[in-house]
Amino acid sequence: MPARALMIQGTGSDVGKSLLVAGLARVFTRRGLRVRPFKPQNMSNNAAVTADGGEIGRAQALQARAARAPVTVHMNPVLLKPQSDIGAQLVVQGRVVGNTWARDYQSIKAGLLASVLDSFGRLAAEADLVLIEGAGSASEVNLRADDIANMGFARAADVPVVLVGDIDRGGVIASLVGTQAVIDPEDAAMIVGFLVNRFRGDPSLFADGMTLIAERTGWPSLGLVPYFADAIRLPAEDALSLPGHSAPGGAVKIVVLAYPHLANFDDVDPLRLEPDVDVVFVRPGEPIPGDARLVILPGSKATIADLDTLRAAGWDIDLKAHLRRGGHVLGLCGGYQMLGRRVSDPEGIEGPPGSVEGLCLLDAETVLGGDKVLVEVTGKTVAEGVPFKGYEMHVGRTTMTARPLLDLDHGGSDGAIDATGRIAGCYIHGLLADDRQRRHWLQRIGAASSGLDYEAGIEDTLDRLADHLEEHVDCTRLLDLARVPRFDATR
Repeated sequence: MPARALMIQGTGSDVGKSLLVAGLARVFTRRGLRVRPFKPQNMSNNAAVTADGGEIGRAQALQARAARAPVTVHMNPVLLKPQSDIGAQLVVQGRVVGNTWARDYQSIKAGLLASVLDSFGRLAAEADLVLIEGAGSASEVNLRADDIANMGFARAADVPVVLVGDIDRGGVIASLVGTQAVIDPEDAAMIVGFLVNRFRGDPSLFADGMTLIAERTGWPSLGLVPYFADAIRLPAEDALSLPGHSAPGGAVKIVVLAYPHLANFDDVDPLRLEPDVDVVFVRPGEPIPGDARLVILPGSKATIADLDTLRAAGWDIDLKAHLRRGGHVLGLCGGYQMLGRRVSDPEGIEGPPGSVEGLCLLDAETVLGGDKVLVEVTGKTVAEGVPFKGYEMHVGRTTMTARPLLDLDHGGSDGAIDATGRIAGCYIHGLLADDRQRRHWLQRIGAASSGLDYEAGIEDTLDRLADHLEEHVDCTRLLDLARVPRFDATR
């Protein structure tokens, strides 16, 4: 039987589309359907390595997990990763194809539709149901020409749309009714219903609001979804949603430097769930707290630019004071590159070609360039033999004379650690999602581990999210609204 499809679009960014698709993927997977998530175009520096050796947005990887499906590049065929002086890195079907400015991208979108439809067709061929996530706002009519992310895709692939509004941010009636008012009537005709997300309080108090939206738009109400507080237990995609503190009052403070081009910040998500730990995201203009036990330099999509920001913020001075107090420092990927003596970009990968001095906290040097490394890895720490699993996702090679931090099972080593054992870095993303490694690092800084099983927790949260949606959304009606798309994958 041909696959059916349904698209979830939003009245704006961060209205909960990613979470709803993940929850619905688990709902329909538990009903015995082969579900595949799909996002035609994504803009995010939080990415995941796929089973077929490419990269896609982290949210689609979570949605694939919810659907109990292998992660493939076709789940997010166009990925834009914002950088500094050169706009955004453009990834098509998992592979970097170049860089583009926002204005230039508007002129090349139409040429990407063939790849988008090709990937969509491949997923549909192996599924009973494809759940599609839109990007940003469905009402951005100024960007409608050649759109491949929202209504442009829905029309090209002929898939019905459910529109989501976020009541938590206010103005949900205006945002839903206003969307219908500004979009093309043929686009509006693709919308088969609406959802109101993140409601707090007594649902009966908004019953008149749901009725008013339905009357003004002609779209049926498909559900009022209460706020799902446990969403914090799932990897986030948008850095704008990062909290200032994870557990204020936690005995041990871990600081994460939130520079402008922060990437793969989900590396620290597992720490945020440890009850003895207060994870603090420090932004430019804020000092590194003096009572921090560990400072993490996370990944960066623009290492040299973020290194300049780090110095401008005075964090280089704060780091030296932190180390004098006996604190620990861990650099991950781009953060690892910053810890070395020098970072060079001879090919202009991130911006104008050049070379800058690093923080000189590790005896290592990095040269950006070469093919992008996208690989899942396993191994163990050199000194203690603590196992790990994770993935590499980076451009550049680092040479070091310091002791390596990790031994890799496929051969070779990764990372570096200084003679004191308090300064370390590596290229491995997902290191702290491995319970064995997280317990190891917490022990190093004198923090108590809760015995958290992070991966089991994600599975449990996805199931509870599915239960939540089953209770508050007419999921059977959603499935009935999904239909077999009609499109030409060769266009």
